[in-house]
Amino acid sequence: MTAHAPWLDEAWNKVNEKVTRTSQTIGSRFPHATRDGKYVLERPHWWTAGFWPGLLWLLYRESRHEPFRQIAEECERQLDQVIDDFYTLDHDIGFMWTLTSLARYKLLGEPDARRRALHAANLLAARFNLQGRFIRAWNPWHENEDNSGWAIIDCMMNLPLLYWASEETKDPRFHQIARAHAETVLSTFIRGDGSVYHIYTFDPFTGEPAGPLGGQGYAPESAWARGTSWALYGFALTYRYAKEPKFLDAAKRVAHFFLSHLPEDFVPHWDFRLPPEAPRHRDSSAGACAACGLILLAELVPPHEAPVYRQAAEKILHSLYVNYGAWDDPGQEGLILAGTGHFPAGQNIGVSLIYGDYYFVEGLSRLRGNTELFW
Repeated sequence: MTAHAPWLDEAWNKVNEKVTRTSQTIGSRFPHATRDGKYVLERPHWWTAGFWPGLLWLLYRESRHEPFRQIAEECERQLDQVIDDFYTLDHDIGFMWTLTSLARYKLLGEPDARRRALHAANLLAARFNLQGRFIRAWNPWHENEDNSGWAIIDCMMNLPLLYWASEETKDPRFHQIARAHAETVLSTFIRGDGSVYHIYTFDPFTGEPAGPLGGQGYAPESAWARGTSWALYGFALTYRYAKEPKFLDAAKRVAHFFLSHLPEDFVPHWDFRLPPEAPRHRDSSAGACAACGLILLAELVPPHEAPVYRQAAEKILHSLYVNYGAWDDPGQEGLILAGTGHFPAGQNIGVSLIYGDYYFVEGLSRLRGNTELFW
């Protein structure tokens, strides 16, 4: 471990203590968002199914606490029922199996974890729209609904599964699909000022861009904070694999937009372009994810640029720990409070979100010197 600020050890210890307690209640189930302080548990096919086992793997990597490993492995086994169910799988295959099977393979080298991760990568690659050069988001939620031409910014965080599969199998097809999707996102999702669309639509047959939708942001032309963090971290990861300067430039542009719009406590509001009458809820999950992207960005840029990104990540994570941590409240199962899941739908506002907890722990782990990424 490298030298680091004392608060990091304190935060890490509190995370371990709390997760040791909550894991006895949550077990090998799939938390998503809290309600009245308790995590609501979803079915294994839900898009957030990988974040709880991923969080446990982060802690297990240092502590070798066997109950964490056992719970994470049982979660992974339960996902076997999902991987064969075409009707519920979508672009979030990456989120689900990167933080379960791929994490276990990287940590323990177990062949069945490798097989599951490669299977998931094949299914994710199969969602690629050749004409539009994008990975299709979601599936129809209702009868006669057609979202076959939709792509979303979240999918930038699913691409690492494809990059890894390409390196693991020495097959360039996975890399080519991931890179093509990233190029499409760069040309259509990222505005000149570094702000980001959540959803962009294409003609699913010709591939022609059709225009943006508001999605989970306030409006189509607003700037959803978590979408900004997906783009920041996702482009940094794409540059790490593809080594093309345009992807690093995109990550930096998005990072500068994100940082220039943070409030005084460094934890973002849920959207960076809100009219005066709109509620300004924080989204701690966007801050935690962006912090992880900033840490990676600091490792990718020339040394003289690195402190800008590293110090910003430290300020975000420190503020989350000090101002939004739920360490001494037995009524709160989450680690950090003030997450905003989906404001336009009125869902999960001012709560803990399992992906916010995951990225918070990943950020702490990275600041403490762990260099290996599950992504």
